[in-house]
Amino acid sequence: MLRVVVLGAAAGGGVPQWNCGCAVCRTARTEQPELQSTQASVAVSRDGEHWFLINASPDLRQQLIGTPQLHPKAGELRHSPISGVILTNGEIDAVAGLLSMREGSPFSIYAHAKVLAILKANSIFNVLNEKNVRREAIEVDQAFEPALPDGSPSGIEVLPFTVPGKSAWYLEGETHPGGDDGAGDTLGLRVSDRATAKHFYFLAACAGVTDELKSRLAGAPLVFFDGTVWRDDELIAAGLGNKTGQSMGHIAMSGEHGAIEALAQLDIGKKMFLHINNSNPALLPSSPERKMAERAGWQIPADGTEIVL
Repeated sequence: MLRVVVLGAAAGGGVPQWNCGCAVCRTARTEQPELQSTQASVAVSRDGEHWFLINASPDLRQQLIGTPQLHPKAGELRHSPISGVILTNGEIDAVAGLLSMREGSPFSIYAHAKVLAILKANSIFNVLNEKNVRREAIEVDQAFEPALPDGSPSGIEVLPFTVPGKSAWYLEGETHPGGDDGAGDTLGLRVSDRATAKHFYFLAACAGVTDELKSRLAGAPLVFFDGTVWRDDELIAAGLGNKTGQSMGHIAMSGEHGAIEALAQLDIGKKMFLHINNSNPALLPSSPERKMAERAGWQIPADGTEIVL
């Protein structure tokens, strides 16, 4: 049995974003506080006692406080049920939360060598002493089983695979610490229970849906998929920025080549958008965009949503 908890579903900056007065942020800040969301991450467990995070958002401390499943064990002076963190990219909203885990509890970081190189190149991550926090390189299309703190197998199998995307935006124009050749900057994950074969897919960033990706996702019980923007030019049209979704490495929800249309005929059990930008009108429950997404079978999960497979 796999238990999955959505820690946050928002893109970088969360909802509301600290310096934004757009319609979504205004509504979340005043009229409908239930719309507030932290930055995208999920936690997964097979036994309900040992948990693995997929990405460590800047909001991690808040997420851990608000998630009883991830609280220290009663009666323990120092304890965490978090056994490891699996990183799918090197963006700030995927790695910054690691700095909130510097107080000495042992866990492992699993990431592609290119992302590990980013952490190594930034000395601030040295607060995570590698004697206590092991850094394990993962490879594209090579399944691995993350370990529990005592080294025993977790019973969870993770298969990383490449999806269309790009390097972290803060590396634009810079020399990539992990080199510019090959894949590894943007990964999708297939996470499965080795005993039952129940599984789900996690794609926090994806710039396009290929035939290969459709083949992977077809028939999946659960898919978390990149929902950053509703339309590609959304930030520009709203006056909130000068980049398209594609230029940031994200597919739009809508449109002929958007995620809703591309994944429409794949017989996916549950389809959940995450990494949703504050500019995205689909965040508003009464909006035409939300209604269109829901008619197509998509959900936008609230922080704390738990799914059992």
